[in-house]
Amino acid sequence: MEVTDQLLQEFKERMHISHDEDNNLKRLLSFSMAYVKSKVKNIDIETNLQAKELVIERTRYAYNDTLEYFENNFISQINSLILEAAMDEMEENEDATI
Repeated sequence: MEVTDQLLQEFKERMHISHDEDNNLKRLLSFSMAYVKSKVKNIDIETNLQAKELVIERTRYAYNDTLEYFENNFISQINSLILEAAMDEMEENEDATI
């Protein structure tokens, strides 16, 4: 998955990272983007703030070698995003049939 420079910069600011390890951070961010996309297929991570936050937080856990705790700690946010996407899809389908 393509990690934008903006997302990389937001993560570095969140983590207070000033040194250059962009390749590693982009790799971790891409894994987190793939994880969120596996939960919600048609989500735009750049425009959906809840999805972007999950990507950044999951990457934070991966960066700190504590990824095994992420899903338990963020299950309500993950489920909320899944529910929001399902409701948006239902609304789109209703609008399309009218």
